[in-house]
Amino acid sequence: MSGSTIAPGFTRPIGVSRDFLGADGRNVWGDIGLDGFEQHGLAWEYLEQDVTRLRPADLDGRPAVVFAEPAVTAASLAGVANPPLVLARFGVGYDAVDVAACSRAGIAVTITPDGAQRPVATAALALLLGAMLNLGAKDRLVRRGTWGDRTAWMGRGLTGATVGIIGFGSTATDFARLLAPFKVTLLASDPYCPPERAAAAGAELVSPGDLARRSDAVVVMALLTEETRHLVDAGFLAAMKAGATLVNVARGPIVDEAALAAALASGSIRAAALDVFETEPLPMRSPLVAQERVLLSPHSAAWTDEMSLGNGRSAVRAVLDALAGRTPRFTVDRAFASSPAWNARLAARRPPEWGVAQNLAS
Repeated sequence: MSGSTIAPGFTRPIGVSRDFLGADGRNVWGDIGLDGFEQHGLAWEYLEQDVTRLRPADLDGRPAVVFAEPAVTAASLAGVANPPLVLARFGVGYDAVDVAACSRAGIAVTITPDGAQRPVATAALALLLGAMLNLGAKDRLVRRGTWGDRTAWMGRGLTGATVGIIGFGSTATDFARLLAPFKVTLLASDPYCPPERAAAAGAELVSPGDLARRSDAVVVMALLTEETRHLVDAGFLAAMKAGATLVNVARGPIVDEAALAAALASGSIRAAALDVFETEPLPMRSPLVAQERVLLSPHSAAWTDEMSLGNGRSAVRAVLDALAGRTPRFTVDRAFASSPAWNARLAARRPPEWGVAQNLAS
C-alpha cells in the first residue's frame, strides 16, 4: 500500500488494476503518476487479482479504481454496497465499460483524452508516413536480402496531398496541427464536430462518401459507436482513390477488415496502416497478415513514456477532483455528471467536510 489516508466514507484504499504489473512486479507502463495520490496523503494499492473483468470485490468500499484492460459490466457492480465515486480508465476507449450501469450505481466513468492526445496524433502521422513510403515492405527487402526489388516499392509523398479524417475531436485537431508543414488539404467527417472547430483547424467538413472520394489518405480517429461500426465498408473503400492510403488508430470494428483485405488485394486502394483490429490479437490466418502493402502495429503505436505519464496523471486528477467535490473533466456520461444523484455524492466530499478534500481543493 502507498500513501496513508483512506478517504472518509470508504473502507479501502484507491485501487489500481493489476494488469499494469509485469512478471517482475514493476509497472509495465513505467511512471504513470501514481505519486499524485501520495502527494495528497491518499492510500492506494494494486487489486488482489489480475482480472479480465472487474469484480464486485474489486470495487466495494474503494473511493476509486484506476484501470486499463479489464471490462466493467453490470455483473461487476452486483451487490456493491459502497460503490466508488470514480472508475478512471487509463485510455480513451470505453467500449468495454457498461457506462449506463455505472451511472445507475452512482459511479462516474472517466477517460484520459488529454494524456493520449499528442501520442496518438504522433502515432497517426508515423503510420501514415510509414504506409505512404512503404517502410514495412522496404524493411522486409533488407531482411530478405532482396535490394534489387526496391524499385517496385516507390512511395507516395504527403506534401500537398488531401487528407481526410474520420472523427474530428481533440486528438484529430492535434493531428491536423502536425500535418501543417506538409501543406495538405484537410477534410473532416464528424456529425458532432462544431463547424468552428473544423474551420479553426483548416478542415472542410464533408460527408463520409465525399471524404472517401476526395482523399489521398483517410485516417480513422473516431470513437466506436453503432454509427461508426463498419463505417469504412466495401462501399466506402470502393469510393476511395486507387492510389489512396487508409490508416486506423481508433477502433478496429470501424473498418470492415474483410472488405479492406479484398480492396488491397484487388488494388482498389494502394496501402493501409492499422494499429487496431476487429479481433485482437489479430488472428494469424487473417488475410491482412500476408498483405505486403499493410503496415501492422499491435494496438500500441502510441505507447510511449509520454502517453504513460499523461494518461496516468489525467486518471489521478479525475480521482482527486471527485474526492474534492468536483466533477472530473473527462466524465463520459455528461448527463449523469449533472444529475442530482451524482451531485449528492459530490456534496459529501466538498471542503470543509473532511481534511483531505480541503487539501485536494488547492
